[in-house]
Amino acid sequence: MTAMPGDSPNGRRRALLRTGAVCATALVLPQARATAMRKVRVLSTTDLALVQPLVDHFEASHRALAVDYVELGSTELMQAFLAEGGRGADVLWSSAMDLQIKLVNDGHAARHVSPHAASLPRWAVWKHEAYATTYEPVGLAYHRDALAAGEVPRTHVALAALLRAEPARFRKRVATYDIERSGLGYLLAAHDAQVTQGAWELVQALADSQARLYGNTQDMLDSVRRGQTLLAYNVLGTYAAAAAASHPELGLVYPADYTLIASRVAFVAQQAPNAEGARLWLDHLLSPAGQRVLADECHLYPVRSDLDGTHGGSRLQQQLGAAARPIALGPGLLAPLDQSRRAAFLKRWQGAFSAAR
Repeated sequence: MTAMPGDSPNGRRRALLRTGAVCATALVLPQARATAMRKVRVLSTTDLALVQPLVDHFEASHRALAVDYVELGSTELMQAFLAEGGRGADVLWSSAMDLQIKLVNDGHAARHVSPHAASLPRWAVWKHEAYATTYEPVGLAYHRDALAAGEVPRTHVALAALLRAEPARFRKRVATYDIERSGLGYLLAAHDAQVTQGAWELVQALADSQARLYGNTQDMLDSVRRGQTLLAYNVLGTYAAAAAASHPELGLVYPADYTLIASRVAFVAQQAPNAEGARLWLDHLLSPAGQRVLADECHLYPVRSDLDGTHGGSRLQQQLGAAARPIALGPGLLAPLDQSRRAAFLKRWQGAFSAAR
């Protein structure tokens, strides 16, 4: 359900060509089973092209192991894993935080006390079964030529006020997630509402502005870069910062009242064919060396706060300070998946947008 940008159709095609092992709803593993003890099969929602340096670094550090990396959309990943009875993968690494926790809650994760667990924030470890691996703040992207620095909203309340103050200026020129299509968009909207009841005032302001709705952060950033929209709400900072580095017309701010922090969640499968290899992969992912590769070569903010460098987690976490609101691993992620609760939330959201049309 929840997926960050990175589970692109092109990426999935690359995964199909790489593994020759994924069908529409299940994993067929004739070749992988034959060499299961040498391969570590990782099911992931993140583009292989993005994390290839991490894969290469792991294989260079573990000469007897090869990573069989299968890239899928978040819902596909869950369905494929369950279709194989939980035996078709060693590690699941997904940006769908809620779906990962559901799988863990349903008994599909093996307990693994990583030697790096003590170096992680408390919110990033759940029962030594699920581990958050990245620290991805959610912010506001804007077009620098369209908004002067002094008028860029720095809080959620300020954003709602700006949209209400100039309705003609922002009509159809604001971007945000389509929470019916995007699991991540829904998860972020649900957590916005948990942080403050004022979240619904912002939803109404977005609806009144006839905000353009998108399925992922990259499409939102493209709309701002091209000038189709002036600003985009609830974009992932990892992607927005990378886009801003190569497109100076893009600006990025993190709200000072609160900034949600999302993460990519990993766990060792309970019935992993190569459990030892799976534990080694997870430990490498959480190690200082692996986290530095994530930061410096994959351009994903690491969850560890004890790293140096431009992309080190400590610098970003210090920058956000008390405004940071990490989405903690645990049962709280299951609540938005409750069907009746989800239906009620979507009905209220749809009502705001329908009334504004």
